[in-house]
Amino acid sequence: MNLRNRPSSLIVLMMLLISIVVADTVYASDPGAYFFDMTMGDFPDELIAAKEQGKKGIMLFFESADCPFCIWMKNNVLNQPGVQKFYKKNFLNFQVDTEGDVEITDFNGKTMRQKDFTRINRVRATPTIIFYDLKGRELTKYFGATSSAKEFLWLGEYVEKGIYKKMPFLKYKRLKLKEQV
Repeated sequence: MNLRNRPSSLIVLMMLLISIVVADTVYASDPGAYFFDMTMGDFPDELIAAKEQGKKGIMLFFESADCPFCIWMKNNVLNQPGVQKFYKKNFLNFQVDTEGDVEITDFNGKTMRQKDFTRINRVRATPTIIFYDLKGRELTKYFGATSSAKEFLWLGEYVEKGIYKKMPFLKYKRLKLKEQV
């Protein structure tokens, strides 16, 4: 390579790197801003808001700050525009800090700390994802990170379409996997 071609090669390389960074930015959106909804921690009020907005229910994402699987979900699943669009359309989505001392009001109107709410909901590992209907009743609970954004969409679809009434999520997931073959 002669010196004359080097600057143009560097420019091409720099443009390629910039386009990759821009593409990542365009296709992945911060879950804090684009997936989770803001809450004052009053879940009875959130149920009213969900009803008024025509949502199917509320999804709670129980997490802890040092949970690698929670971080993976945020960086690989909850930041995907398709996931964000589906969940925003169908659910109000809130974070719950399993170690948090922030007071919330549970679906029954009882005030407690987030970590106590976590214990009452039998969350023992993070992430745990729990869906509630518009009356504050638990519909389904999912433990751990999903394997992909697609699986997380299936989980939302499983609740949104009422399939949880007919079969466990694992069976539904197997059916979805067979459809892809």
